[in-house]
Amino acid sequence: MKVVRASVRFVYITSEIVFGCGKKELLRAPSRRMACCLRPLLSVEPTRGLVDEKLRIAVTNLNPKQEVTLYCLHHSESKDIWEAFGHYVSNEQGTLTVEKDSSVGGTYTGVESMALMWSLRPVQGSRAGLRLQKRDVLSPMIFHISVYNGHISQDFNQLTPLVTSVIERWYMAPGVQRVHVREKGVRGTFFIPPGPSPFPGVLDLWGGGGGLVEYRAALLASHGFLAFALEYITPGEMTAMNSTYFEVAYQILQEHPMVLRDRLALLGLSFGGTVALSLAAYSVKPRCCICISGNHLIPVRNTVSETIEELISLFHKAQIKDNQVIWRDLFLPIPTDLTKKVDVGQIRCPLLLIVGDDDQNCAALEFAEDMERITEKAGNRHLLKIFIYPGAGHLIEPPYTPHHRASNFMVTGKQKVILLWGGQTKPHAYAQEDSWEKILDFLRQHLCITVPKATL
Repeated sequence: MKVVRASVRFVYITSEIVFGCGKKELLRAPSRRMACCLRPLLSVEPTRGLVDEKLRIAVTNLNPKQEVTLYCLHHSESKDIWEAFGHYVSNEQGTLTVEKDSSVGGTYTGVESMALMWSLRPVQGSRAGLRLQKRDVLSPMIFHISVYNGHISQDFNQLTPLVTSVIERWYMAPGVQRVHVREKGVRGTFFIPPGPSPFPGVLDLWGGGGGLVEYRAALLASHGFLAFALEYITPGEMTAMNSTYFEVAYQILQEHPMVLRDRLALLGLSFGGTVALSLAAYSVKPRCCICISGNHLIPVRNTVSETIEELISLFHKAQIKDNQVIWRDLFLPIPTDLTKKVDVGQIRCPLLLIVGDDDQNCAALEFAEDMERITEKAGNRHLLKIFIYPGAGHLIEPPYTPHHRASNFMVTGKQKVILLWGGQTKPHAYAQEDSWEKILDFLRQHLCITVPKATL
């Protein structure tokens, strides 16, 4: 196993543009002298932090009742440009505080302390179907936050800001180790927290898009869990691996010398949720299980390729609206025959379901209701906890990630389509923030640990 330690660089750059005042204006309006000639100051804290830490943004030294635009710019790893902005009016003292003052326009409105993150969108003219995901967790996401005079909605690159701050947002806290796993045919990455071991473990499973997705596992390790980001679908090819692959991965995690072997959790999103439910019901015995936007109608008992092919066989039956593929109704009505779905009544550990009621990729709400009926009948309802989020879609990720109502998706690694995930921006952002806290609390409760809040 090759160990790579995060190399954390701390960068904080502030550039300021000062607009001067004419001598006559100062003489005629001495009351404006201070506000007119002082430099606007932008405070963004923390200047470096984890992606799930809230920002505190304030602007001072403005004129009373001055109209300004707060603007956030991000260059993604794929060289695409993302932006978000809000329109504000300073108070009588020439200040504004984002967590207290309301945006009257822009990519968001109202009092929203983190909207410069979750309302990010590709700039006009970008490629269609983009989704912002972090690939290299060893480096930070860099954001330029600026203040512009007036209420601006376009052509920011042609204007000069009053002041700009550059901040870093990390998925990996200092001291977290990233370890490549190539063992017993299993591929993935361990993320090991700093501090004394052993740690509780989490097997982190992503969806049918395939590839190795590490950023959630890195963030879990930043909060004290030894997380195993598992790769189980290789883009561009189908795989013959079966349920045994996941059982071996679970065993590898369990046998890690820095893991508390009796304190393991399963965490899955979308198809990863299907895998997690199947494992917990039929093979392994985790301390707890979390399923986000999951589907319990296709048990992962055969090979993954057969399971995926079963899903893909329904592709041509999907509804297409505005060139977006909608998979939501493909499994409705839900069969009553337990042999045709995961018997979640056999899950003997606490089970958490995270559901968006505007999920357009799967009928997550109906699935959750059916799983509730199954556990009730099996006498295990007391083990089930369900959080349903109005207006949230399918891709419920760690907090402050931009909402993607639809994005590009490769079907079997060959055909690119735009899948409709669903959700509305503001309620989806709330769902991501609230559910992440619920997930961390659930893991802490059932893995029996007390972990101090991770900071940079």
